[in-house]
Amino acid sequence: MVSGAIGFLDSGVGGLTVLKAAKAQLPSESMIFVGDQARVPYGPRSSEEVVRFSREIAGFLTQQSVKALVMACNTATAAALPLLQQELPMPVIGVIQAGSQRAVTVTTHQRIGVIATEGTCKSHAYRQAIQALMPNATVYEVPCPEFVLLVEAGNYRSAEATTIVQQRLAFFKDHPVDTLILGCTHYPLLLPQITAAMGPGVQLVDSGVETAKQLRRQLTTAKLLTPTAEPTYQFYTTGTVTEFNRVAADWLGDTHLNVTQLPVTRLQQFDHNDN
Repeated sequence: MVSGAIGFLDSGVGGLTVLKAAKAQLPSESMIFVGDQARVPYGPRSSEEVVRFSREIAGFLTQQSVKALVMACNTATAAALPLLQQELPMPVIGVIQAGSQRAVTVTTHQRIGVIATEGTCKSHAYRQAIQALMPNATVYEVPCPEFVLLVEAGNYRSAEATTIVQQRLAFFKDHPVDTLILGCTHYPLLLPQITAAMGPGVQLVDSGVETAKQLRRQLTTAKLLTPTAEPTYQFYTTGTVTEFNRVAADWLGDTHLNVTQLPVTRLQQFDHNDN
């Protein structure tokens, strides 16, 4: 298992922000990423659908002999993390707990904002995680579904993106916070616009970066770290390779990514309960 790759599960390309952070933390580790672009966004879907999709991707990654699974999607983490942790014979790490722990560490007035998908906000997973650690914290959860669409369309540097971010985050002018969790792995690609909209007095927490740190700690504890090696990176998308590459090459700074199209019909054949 030490020589196995780390698997990443995501609804689209947003989870690449987690993979990028993990590459920096774990430069010797090979990684396999699955982005379910054909079925993005997960946010408006029912939790039952998200659980099913997560199980399908987990089943595929299990067949690739991954040694750990990172749920690089907040919506999937909120819906399916405890289930997959129970069912899979490997460490399974989500993005919500790590981000919440960081937020309660850096908040100065116990006023924490969370921007996320509709599904994550409806689950109140961040609020529950934060208040379990800091019972008196005030937590505002604001759904920002348009942000995912901007990123998936490769439109995250546009004037339109700036306008949409400013409009959506105007909520916090009347509900001030000192800390803001980017509760969707797509959102760090909009970091300049989010930073400008929130102002310099708000501490931003990138759940993906915190998850990468947690991944390193868990692999170290489980003695699953790979010794010095030449890592490989394999990417799969249920959408088109061209669409995936448009964002992935830009964000990862690599125009020679190994990307394979993974039909949804193939994913639907996988159920890790059968493995």
